[in-house]
Amino acid sequence: MADTPRTADKTRGATSAPRHRFAQRHSEALDDGWGTLEALYEDAQPLQTVVREISARSIISRNTSPDIGFEQSVNPYLGCEHGCIYCFARPSHAYWDHNPGLDFETQLYAKAQAPELLRAAFNAPGYEPKPIALGINTDGWQPIEARLRISRALLEVMVEYRHPVLIVTKSRLLERDIDLLADLARDGLVGVMISLTSLDPQIKRTLEPRAAGPQSRLALIRALRAAGVPVGVLLAPVIPAITDHEIEALLEAAAEAGAERASWVLLRLPHEVAPLFRDWLQAHYPQRAAHVMSLVQQMRGGRDYDASFHQRQRGTGVFAQLYQQRFDKACRRLGLAQKRHSHFGLNTGAFRAPGQQHSLF
Repeated sequence: MADTPRTADKTRGATSAPRHRFAQRHSEALDDGWGTLEALYEDAQPLQTVVREISARSIISRNTSPDIGFEQSVNPYLGCEHGCIYCFARPSHAYWDHNPGLDFETQLYAKAQAPELLRAAFNAPGYEPKPIALGINTDGWQPIEARLRISRALLEVMVEYRHPVLIVTKSRLLERDIDLLADLARDGLVGVMISLTSLDPQIKRTLEPRAAGPQSRLALIRALRAAGVPVGVLLAPVIPAITDHEIEALLEAAAEAGAERASWVLLRLPHEVAPLFRDWLQAHYPQRAAHVMSLVQQMRGGRDYDASFHQRQRGTGVFAQLYQQRFDKACRRLGLAQKRHSHFGLNTGAFRAPGQQHSLF
């Protein structure tokens, strides 16, 4: 798997396609002294998004991580066109022999059979209903969902079976499905967290190039609240010296829009995400790149990342404690419940197969 040149497409988050950690081969482009390498960069064309359908034997993933807070999840897509440079899911593309950079944003996979597999799981003898996090690894409402509608179809299955579902998204497209969400909300079966990183459009354009803008996400919060759908805000990630100054402003904007709860996650840089993020810093914030990474390492035990349970979401040390104190104080002032998206207290007692009647006793 060869490294590829930088892309000229400013709507992509990564600037390169570095080899992944399982790659067997590696090549580098070298300047031959005739300017051919620079010409190659200048002539680079915008990359097209390629979507492939894949089949799976099952659709529900299960975990026991104490940091996540839910046991079941369903991911209709692999890879994400939003192109968020910090995305912790980027390294997972290596399992498909794709790089975590541009491939993650352009080489996507869709699980078209997901709704049928979910029905089969619900119909299995002994199935125990527990909240399912929908699209938790990559956004279930990324741009290709507008055409493929797999996440909506999964929500339709949730409605049929009255199954509880949790959603985290940064996509305004979720507003399309408010009819289903409102139906689920009437029985306490849904909770939504809107991911909000920055109110600065310029930061958003480079950090999350194909995701909805901050005002669109706030409008989505308003629409969900108006429809009676429980909604909160997730400040994710908080990035030292880039977005950390906005903690209070983000919470204020979300509360004004109707968010009822809030949570936050510190920047995570597992595996190949760390070098990708460093490249992003050099491209957009070269004068403060070293300072940003110094702060990150001070909250990660001297490393770019610490994957230890109970630490990977919030970090450790003085700066991490300061973030938590600022977050706590702002939430108290604004009346926001300080709870993770998994703590909506969703109803598991309404679960039933379509047409099945509840017992009166």
